[in-house]
Order: sequence, then C-alpha cells, then structure tokens
Amino acid sequence: MVPGTNDDETPATGRRLRALQLGGSAVLLAIALTAGSIAVGALRDDGGTTVAAAPSAVSPALITSGDLDASIASLQEHLRSQPRDFGGWATLGLAYVEQARTKGDPSRYPQAEKALKRSLKLEPDNEQGLAGQAALAAARHDFADALKYADRTLKQNPYNERALSSRIDALVELGRYGDAAKAADTADSRKPGIPVFTRFAYVHELRGDVTTAERVLKQALVSASAPGDVAYVAAQLGQLAWNQGQYEKALTYYARALAADDTYLPALEGRARAQAASGDKEGAVRGLEDVVARYPLPGPLVELGELYEERGDKAKADDQYALVDAWTALARANGVNADLDTALAAADHGDKKAALRAARAEWERRHTVHTADALAWALHVNGEDEEALPYARQATATGYRSAAFLYHRGVIERATGHAKDARTHLAAALKLNPGFSPLGAGEARKALKDLEAAK
Repeated sequence: MVPGTNDDETPATGRRLRALQLGGSAVLLAIALTAGSIAVGALRDDGGTTVAAAPSAVSPALITSGDLDASIASLQEHLRSQPRDFGGWATLGLAYVEQARTKGDPSRYPQAEKALKRSLKLEPDNEQGLAGQAALAAARHDFADALKYADRTLKQNPYNERALSSRIDALVELGRYGDAAKAADTADSRKPGIPVFTRFAYVHELRGDVTTAERVLKQALVSASAPGDVAYVAAQLGQLAWNQGQYEKALTYYARALAADDTYLPALEGRARAQAASGDKEGAVRGLEDVVARYPLPGPLVELGELYEERGDKAKADDQYALVDAWTALARANGVNADLDTALAAADHGDKKAALRAARAEWERRHTVHTADALAWALHVNGEDEEALPYARQATATGYRSAAFLYHRGVIERATGHAKDARTHLAAALKLNPGFSPLGAGEARKALKDLEAAK
C-alpha cells in the first residue's frame, strides 16, 4: 500500500507558454530521429517454423532492469529463434514504448504497435499484449483507448501493475479525477509499488494536497533501488518542489535524479527550469541547449526560446518556436494526438487561430484542468475573454497549484473587468512560484503593478 496511508490579448500578453504545462504528458515524445532503428517487421516468422506459442521466455522486468537498448537487442535475438512467443512480442512492444519515452523518438510507436499486434495475433486477448496496448495508447494521448485496454487486461488479471497504472493515467487525462482517485486506491491495495505510488501522489497533487503527494513520493524514493526508479521518483519530487517555487529544493532532487541517471530528460529539463527561476539564466540556457540538441521537445524548446527572447535574441527565440511545429508534425505522423501541445505553443508563439482550433478539438475529447487552461488561454489571445473566463475558473477549481493557471486566470479576469479577482490571482501566481516563466512572470508583475496603481 502507499506508505503512510491507511487501507481505507493583447499584444502585451501574447507570447507566453508555460514549459510546465508542456512538460507533463509531452515529455514522452520528441522529434529526435535516432539512427539504427530495427523495424519490427524485420523479425518475421521463418517460412517453415513450427514453434508452438508459449508465454514469454523473457521477463517483462527486463526492460526496466538496466540498459534498455541492450534489453531490446536481447529481445530481438530471442524472437528470431522463438518467433511465436507472444509474450516476447508484447514485452518488445512495451520496450519500444519505454524507448520512445526515454530516448525521445516517436518512430518507436509504430514499431511498438506492430510488435503488440503480433503478440495479440499469436494469442488473442493475452494479458501482456493488452497491457502493452494500454500503455501505447496512453503514450499516444489516446486515453479512451488506454482505458479500454486497461479494463480488458484487468478482467483477466486484476493485479496487472501496468494495467492498473495505465487505468489511473487514462482517468486523470480524461478529467475523471474522482474515478482516478478510486483507481489509485484500488491499485494501491492490489499492487503497491513505485509505479502506483507516483500516480497516487499525482492524483493528490491535482486536488491541491501537496503534503500527501510529497510524503508518498519521499517514501517511494526511500524504497527505490534501481537507478531508473531513483531518477524517476527524484525528478517527480523536483517537479513538485518547483511547482511550489522551492527552487533550491527542486535542484537538490534533480541532482539526485541525475546522479542516478545523468541522461534522464525530465531531470535535465527540470534542473534548467529551476536554474532560470533562481537567477542562473546562463546555466539554464546551457542546460536547455544541451537538451534540445538531443531531444527537441516542446517544453524545453519554448523555455529556451523565452530565455533567448528575454535577453533580446529574437531570431534565436523564433528558431526554437518554429521547431515546435516540426515536433507536432512528426508526433502526428506517428499516431500521437498533439492538439494540446499545438494549442499551448501556437497561442503564445504561433498561429492563434490554429491554437483555438486545436484547443477546442482537445476539449471535445477530454475535460481536464490542463485542457481547460489551454482553451481559456487560446480564447484570450483571440480576444474572446468572456468565453474564456469560465474555462480559466475551471482550470483552477480542483485546487491544483499551478502558477501558470493562476496567471492566465488573472489576465483574463483583468480583461473582463474583474480587477479585484485579477489582483488576487496574479498575486497568488507570483507568491506560489515567482519564476514560473521567463516572460510570463515579468508580465504578471507588470499587470499587478498596473492594477494596484489603478485602485
């Protein structure tokens, strides 16, 4: 069980994007094109092979036990000699999903899909294949399918850890927070461990219960032993601290994550963001330049662009923003729904009309605090502040502590004549996380100063 718990626009306001918002689910993807990809199709059955289908001779734990590339090579070699091993194909599919996450290569998703389909063709409705489909669907932001596959897996095995975790993820990303909390409790009672603990913590964070989130993550870190687990949990703690404006604390956790895995992308990005917020802008730029050279994700691209823009290098900034469009195109080409990322990026640094179209499309699919905020901001930059206000309020309704959300709400309240509320929420944003954005934080201070002067 979870440790410590019981059983039971204006032109002046355009051009901002919170890297925090892009850093959540989008961190799973990138436009980095890695060399040497081995297509699943290259591992085909030999014409005369009559090997009987069998459960995987390779443990799924292999993909998290060490060098992922080496593990994939081992799986590929195994499947050359045992091409009817449906469990092996499922494990390979999951490994490709993990590789997409850690290496920043969305071309792995079609490979994962091929491997998982092979598994399910060899043994229809096998547990590992279904759980892999749930993880792949979640990685591609198809959360309705993720929930469907997770539920199908759990009908076969209510204790499947990956399916329990994917189910929580899907419910969170569909905005079904009450159901997600119940799912987290269920997962905790059935399969306690780091994957469940971190999700349990996030469900509480979404409700504003930072104390419980931090306690659970700290105890999960104590229980972590594998370098990958240490890096993952420590980076989660770093993100939680940064959200609260605790930059030194965040840097300490990111350092611990990078001591375990010095290539771990969320920790590298998070460290740079915390450096920027605490005043080390040059260190942040160097760090982000290194990140985007390898993994040009929307979050670090925009953060780096805003740091360039803050110091007056508009041309360099625009280069970073343009790469977000390239990421979006590649992500979509590999089956990823990128509307939320498009909405956030284009609202501040691109085509505002496209931003609104994407935000509306995403809202049709899921009602989360993040999609509410994205739609509110896209409406604002298109001059539709009256329509934006209810969405901005909805984004902050669960208690989730986001300075970006509070800032957006304050700006929209100011635009709609709610000066007192605007002062309240702009001040709250700056109190919570005074360095939440290279550009937005300064604009929040200016807006608040103007509102105070107008009283």
